[in-house]
Amino acid sequence: MSVTSLHESSGAVNAVFGPVSQIDAGVLDVGYVEAGPADGPAAVLLHGWPYDIHSYEEVTPQLASAGCRVIVPYLRGYGTTRFRSNETFRNGEQAALAVDVIALLDALEIERAIVAGFDWGARTADIVASLWPERCNGLVSVSGYLIGSREAGKRPLPPEAEQQWWYQYYFAIERGRRGYDDNRREFNRLIWRLASPKWDFDDATFDRTAASFDNPDHVDIVIHNYRWRLALADGEAQYDDLEERLAEGPLISVPTITLEGDANGAPHPDPSSYAGKFAGPYAHRTIEGGIGHNLPQEAPDAFAAAVLEVGGAR
Repeated sequence: MSVTSLHESSGAVNAVFGPVSQIDAGVLDVGYVEAGPADGPAAVLLHGWPYDIHSYEEVTPQLASAGCRVIVPYLRGYGTTRFRSNETFRNGEQAALAVDVIALLDALEIERAIVAGFDWGARTADIVASLWPERCNGLVSVSGYLIGSREAGKRPLPPEAEQQWWYQYYFAIERGRRGYDDNRREFNRLIWRLASPKWDFDDATFDRTAASFDNPDHVDIVIHNYRWRLALADGEAQYDDLEERLAEGPLISVPTITLEGDANGAPHPDPSSYAGKFAGPYAHRTIEGGIGHNLPQEAPDAFAAAVLEVGGAR
């Protein structure tokens, strides 16, 4: 196991949030922030697209002060996370991201953790909780049950729902790939505004996160993720068994709280559509006050409270 730290002078993260450490985990050299006591109950906080670890800048100290060991990793294709080999396929499929989390837990010698996230991070946390419940003490998932399948992705949605996924179809063509590569900061600022229409974020807040999009694998991972969902790109055979299990829509048995912002402008399911997917202790909460898609950053108190509750600390 190899662990190194990158301090504020690296520009990786601001001093308040803490230094970024690096650890070899599976196919990745993962960049992550850690806070709280090393012997505390672990909580792994997972960001989505197009966001990064700064979504948890205010959540992290709350959990650490409550005694949690908090781990906030950059996903593959973001920030300081890198592939350990140039030969590794830049795979954005859902199972690959979940395996990354298990590899990170193994590398950090964490047997069990609360997993929590939004957007891609929520889907990844859902998968970890469903396929590896023995590694999971609880789940907090913004927008609920997001595990999907490529077969489901082939089925057309009602026109208004299809319109919400405009960027997915843009990414399906080479013009979209080039457009995202050439304009990733402008593109992702637009996504922030559309997904959180009432969040009045400033330039400094966006710029802190936008630095993570300069990762050399970022475009490859994002494009592959969305093309894989539509069965326009293949994944890797090593994940086929996991994807077959996920396509069945497995139940989640660990203690779970799902959250939704009252002003989420991104595509998201109605809570009533996924309540039956949680077979263990379960609660859903809608967070009011103009809260959009990036719920941990827009409503950090509510997110931290949910993590502590599923962990039995409240």
